[in-house]
Amino acid sequence: MIVNKKAKFEYEFVDKYDAGIMLTGVDVKLIREGKFSLTDAYCIFQSNELFMNNKKLLLKRRELTKLQKNLVKGFSIIPYKIYENDRGIFKMEVHLAKGKKLYDKRETIKQRDVLRESERNL
Repeated sequence: MIVNKKAKFEYEFVDKYDAGIMLTGVDVKLIREGKFSLTDAYCIFQSNELFMNNKKLLLKRRELTKLQKNLVKGFSIIPYKIYENDRGIFKMEVHLAKGKKLYDKRETIKQRDVLRESERNL
């Protein structure tokens, strides 16, 4: 499982989608070895299809139209996690997200520090 840890800090997640990924053999090998990175990944629409760094994401038409409508409203589509389901197929967890402001990021850091301190005290 590969997770984009930076995404939770930079964005506020609004909605979650599970998408299939069209991968080649080399991509599958990289993911299994853990050498695949999502930190600089981004999603864009090209002719009503969703792509992440030149890899096609497979979603239902209804979900794609919903995502396209929300992109106009200022949201972003963030690839968050790649995982292997119970049938051995790689899936990607994609989130509809809104960027956090600087003060929101500070609040996240503050909450994380308070949680860490309370766990130490226990």
